[in-house]
Amino acid sequence: MKTAARDTATRHTAVLDTAVLKTELRLFRREPGALFWMLVFPTLLLAILGSIPSFREADPSFGGLRPVDAYVPVAVLLGLTVGGLQGMPQVLTGYRERGILRRMSATPVRPAALLSAQMVVCGGAALLSALLALAVGRLAFDVTLPEQPLGYLLALLLAVLAALSLGALLSALSRTTKTAGAIGSAALFPAMFCAGVWLPVQAMPDLLAEIVGLTPFGAAAQALNEAAAGDWPDWSHLAILVAWTALLTSLASRRFRWE
Repeated sequence: MKTAARDTATRHTAVLDTAVLKTELRLFRREPGALFWMLVFPTLLLAILGSIPSFREADPSFGGLRPVDAYVPVAVLLGLTVGGLQGMPQVLTGYRERGILRRMSATPVRPAALLSAQMVVCGGAALLSALLALAVGRLAFDVTLPEQPLGYLLALLLAVLAALSLGALLSALSRTTKTAGAIGSAALFPAMFCAGVWLPVQAMPDLLAEIVGLTPFGAAAQALNEAAAGDWPDWSHLAILVAWTALLTSLASRRFRWE
């Protein structure tokens, strides 16, 4: 009897979690701003840069690559950076600010299901943005697809986890949506620099590249570049991503409040 009741409760919880996920996905599709900045903007930036003739010519400062080749991993990282720092924190903080999380605690739906759903939605959008950037880079500018696809996928998944864990920490630290927006914006520009938006990691001076490589997005950029060139990502870069994810997740879990 106890086993049957436990199985029934588990199935009921799974149904509720699925319903929450579907609701969050439907709400995300109704947000044109989020759709643009997470899904369209990274690829649009790549298309604009790729339309510049000099960006389609080999450049010694990029290790013999064309600048457009170097900017594909940057576009891949940009979508998950925006999602982690701007998307998820404001949504979760808004739910907390309006008392939605507190009211959920009085229902069979677990507040944790909402956090998980947000991570799945933002993570899925980041991966879709990455696929779109890779496809446009290949079809429009003849950018070679990653020659080490498994290593590239591993680095990308670890980068998504790091971005989401940072987003969870920002959600924990922010009391209001305005605060979440301000903190997210303050963190976004350094993250974009480390990802190589203004200067790809390959073109950075060695010392700066080493410093940037200690950050989650800098390590992700270097790991993606290595996998794109056909090498397995350096284990130190992957370890940095894992370490940042563990640290940020630990801090977020300690500081996060449902009310």
